[in-house]
Amino acid sequence: MEKKFFDKIIHGGDYNPDQWIDTPEIWDEDMRLMKLANINSATVGIFSWSMIEPEEGVYNFGWLDTMMDKMHENGISVILATPSGARPAWLSQKYPEVLRVEETGIRNEYGVRHNHCLTSPVYREKVRNINRILAERYKDHPALKMWHISNEYGGECHCEKCQEAYRDWLKEYYNNDIDALNRSWWNGFWSHRLNDWSQINSPKFRGENHVTAMKLTWNRFVSDSHISFYENEIAPLREITPDIPITTNLMRMYGGIDYQKFAKKLDLVSWDNYPGWDRGDNDWQAVETAFVHDTFRSMKNGQPFFMMESTPSQVNWHDINKLPRAEMQNLSSIQAVAHGADSVQYFQWRKGRGGHEKFHGAVVDHCGHENTRVFKGISKLGSVLSKLDKVVGKYSTAKVAVIYDWENSWAVKHFCGYNNLRRDYLQECIKWYKPFYERGITVDIIAMDADYSGYDLIIAPFLYMLKDKTADRIESYIASGGNFVASYLFAMVDKDDLCFLGGFPAGNLKEVFGVWNEETDALPADIKNKVSAFGKEYDVDHVCDIIHSTGATVLGTYQKDFYKGEPSLTCNSYGKGKAWYVAFRNDDDFADDFCRKLITEIDIKPDTGIITEKDVFVRKRGDTVFVMNFSDSDTGVLLDKEYTDIVNGVTLSGEVTLPVCSYLILE
Repeated sequence: MEKKFFDKIIHGGDYNPDQWIDTPEIWDEDMRLMKLANINSATVGIFSWSMIEPEEGVYNFGWLDTMMDKMHENGISVILATPSGARPAWLSQKYPEVLRVEETGIRNEYGVRHNHCLTSPVYREKVRNINRILAERYKDHPALKMWHISNEYGGECHCEKCQEAYRDWLKEYYNNDIDALNRSWWNGFWSHRLNDWSQINSPKFRGENHVTAMKLTWNRFVSDSHISFYENEIAPLREITPDIPITTNLMRMYGGIDYQKFAKKLDLVSWDNYPGWDRGDNDWQAVETAFVHDTFRSMKNGQPFFMMESTPSQVNWHDINKLPRAEMQNLSSIQAVAHGADSVQYFQWRKGRGGHEKFHGAVVDHCGHENTRVFKGISKLGSVLSKLDKVVGKYSTAKVAVIYDWENSWAVKHFCGYNNLRRDYLQECIKWYKPFYERGITVDIIAMDADYSGYDLIIAPFLYMLKDKTADRIESYIASGGNFVASYLFAMVDKDDLCFLGGFPAGNLKEVFGVWNEETDALPADIKNKVSAFGKEYDVDHVCDIIHSTGATVLGTYQKDFYKGEPSLTCNSYGKGKAWYVAFRNDDDFADDFCRKLITEIDIKPDTGIITEKDVFVRKRGDTVFVMNFSDSDTGVLLDKEYTDIVNGVTLSGEVTLPVCSYLILE
């Protein structure tokens, strides 16, 4: 399948020429260096509002006009950013309502970035105005290829305008029925019943912060506020430049915005990729990063995405900012392309002399020349990317999906019970993704309300909350021949965090899975149970559902405590499909052993026949195969047939040795 916005891999990154406005000779040097580094694109204008509009209604576009022209003349396309991520001082001074109010009730002073109220009519108007002026000025400029909206949306505001907006949002959500809200929030508890919308405020540590349904609705409201703010931003761009694609850079698995919902508003998804390489766990880091790539790829039905930021060397915001090995960043970039990225972009092109990020990695260091390890590596990668036009727009169809749902992540975070110290929804999902990724099997990462059709297997780790109709959709999928795996604390509450009555899992899912979950045990860090399954014993930690089979086949049992001998792993045939229940949490090799059996039973085929060793991963994109060595040693790979090495133009077959941090791109 194919979806194209460009004809080649975009190679570039954040460029801040306005920081060098007093030394225009550096602009010319940057043009020379960009071509030398095989850079074909630059993202310009992020955080440039104070340079574009130094005073209210006074505009300075001379520097930006010059840069747009220079880049076009040098064959470099422009991704033009809107500047709302950091407002100028004059705007905050004249209109203090644009500044956020924290949970304390204190309004922030001017400073940092993303310090703006999402609902402020003044700020929304000012953003629309500057964006309209940008669009009108550059709509016909040949360098303009894409709009980059703001930068890394995030945060929340508790000002009175946001309180009123939250109340209005709740009125719509509950059909203007405050009794419905009281029932959904279970407000009889602790005498919390409300009789007027004005009695509702945002959750705060000095106010109400224990009503989980309230916190869930606040999460949804804040997420919707960001999406609404984005829609306000792009309105003039859609009107004036309807053919220019629009995106904004998302931040890994950031929990403050429902990215699966936000993605529907983007022409293409883009995200900022900053793995912590070479800290002793590159194998897990590679799997975790692959999971995130596949999450963003899956948000628009497998459509390719953009890697809008990555570091060409080290970041500056870890406690200790270690340099990755010489080839690791290039391998990391190739991993992104292998998973569906149509761009490799960096923060940043040139290091600034001052400010918070002066020691953050860049293609051009403070030395200002090309004779550095990093620059040479980026130039080499750019040459490789120039040979990959064939993969642009290509994506493959997955037969396996793991459910990671943003709203469920909020619900899991908020509830109080069982093990409140050890509860990591994301890592649990990655754990179930890993066995398939290690075997070269493409996996989609989907929301619980995504389309299930087309998947042979769906795994739903720790799916504690069910949105409306999710139970019916799971039942229909299994009855129609699907294979569905659920794990502990499955289907406990509805979208308002109200427990389902009649026993767990919810409603008819007890019949679908053939089990009833009576109780859940929580294990302290120094206490473990054991499970016997597949002729082996596995350690169990953190959580144990005590389930009873009501028709399911028991495949594993607990080995300790008062529930010794009770089922821990079951399988139930339902309609044409099967439903598995994994009642416990395990951090060793259970998931790998179980998924290997599922792969065999369901007959799930890897994308290629290439055989690799541990921590060498294979990914197929279209007809192109990527083989990537994230291990700490040179590693052998057994090719299943004869391939052409795209990078070196040679033919390869049989056993091939991959050095540390290296890769093959084959067709």
